[in-house]
Order: sequence, then structure tokens, then C-alpha cells
Amino acid sequence: MRAGPVATVLALMGYDIDSPREAGTTRRDVLSVAAGLMAGGALTVAGPARQAAAESDAARAATESDGGCGVGYDAEFEEALAEGDEATPDSRVLAPEKPRRRFTLPLRRRYRVSSRYGVRGDWAAGHHTGIDLAVPKGTAVHAVGAGTVVLARWSGAYGKAVTVRMRDGHYAVYAHLSRISVRRGARVGAGDRIGRSGATGRATGPHLHLEIRARRGYGSDVNPVRYLAKRGARL
Repeated sequence: MRAGPVATVLALMGYDIDSPREAGTTRRDVLSVAAGLMAGGALTVAGPARQAAAESDAARAATESDGGCGVGYDAEFEEALAEGDEATPDSRVLAPEKPRRRFTLPLRRRYRVSSRYGVRGDWAAGHHTGIDLAVPKGTAVHAVGAGTVVLARWSGAYGKAVTVRMRDGHYAVYAHLSRISVRRGARVGAGDRIGRSGATGRATGPHLHLEIRARRGYGSDVNPVRYLAKRGARL
């Protein structure tokens, strides 16, 4: 069977549906390759509408192969989080909250945002509840703020994940890890390593899914970019 335009573009870029590339490309790269094919006559498009659809499909396929996730409400994770949270002492009684400038970024190396917070979709919340940062598998992941680890285990669609209850009462979820470096009950400070990035759980490629919740339950998510920016750390 002859490959379609999108499959041709992705094949030339090194993508494979069954084994996505660890470090994908950007929409600009996709369109650049497509433009080259069109110039050489290998790819033809009949009309602006069809061209726009082809570009959209190619860009979407590239993004999904490069560190995206389909995490939504996961009963296994929510139940485990509730149990772990209730069994872990409140970190806020251990010491006063550090100044806001003590917050930091979760990654030390360069990353690419493969899925923004709030993107509309078929998630139970109606939107993407975190931000996806595409990085190679094994990249060190650090706590954005001080707090207590209330869950550090396999977490359903979130894969291997660590959840930290921070001193301001918010919860930070670090999902799709390849390795977990902390245990439940551990106290972590801003910048402490808690694991390494991966593609475990419901993920299409290696990345870190960072989710900030105002409360423990699903649907209480806040924009992680704004949350960290107010505390001196800009994603």
C-alpha cells in the first residue's frame, strides 16, 4: 500500500508509529519537509483547505510522537493519592514555608513544551491538566518547591509518578518517569532530584508531565506556568 502524505513526511523525519523518536521535531520542521516534497513533486495538495488539513495532521502526529500524553482522570491514581496523602504527616507543621524565590524549575536541561496547559480535549476536566515538557529519557527531574512526598509509585495512566504536597498546600505531580528516586514520607526541598523522565503510563514519547493542583483531587489543577512565575521560576 502506498504511504499517504503524512506518513511520507513522518517517515522521512525518522518517525515510526510503533517506536516514536525520543527527541521529535517542531511544527516548522514538519512543514519544511512537506514543502520540500511538494517542490519536488512527491507531495501534491489540491487546494488551500486540503493543504491546511494535511499540515495540521502532520503537525499533530509529530507532537503526539514527541512526548505527549493522554492522561485524564485515573481512578487508580486518585485512590492511591488519597491514601498516601492521608497517611503522610502534614509538611506545613514541620517548618515555615520558604520565600517564594525558593521555587525552581523541574528540569536543568533544555526542554520543549510538547503540550501546553489548558489545551481543550476529551479529558474529564475538559482540558489538559498539566504541561508536557519533552526531554530525552533519563533526564533528571527536580522538585519545584519544598514539601513532603505523599505518593511515589506506579500511578495508572500517569505511569511512574511522584506527588509532592508542598508547604503552601498545593500538590505537584511529576508523571511518566522512568525512575523514582524518593519514597513516600520523604521531605524534599526545591531543586532536590526526585526521579528521571521517561514515557511510562499513557504516553507517546519521553517527557515530563508536570501538574500543579490547588487541592488533592482531580480537577483542581492550576496553570503551572503562572504558578511558578509568581514564585520566581519561569518555565
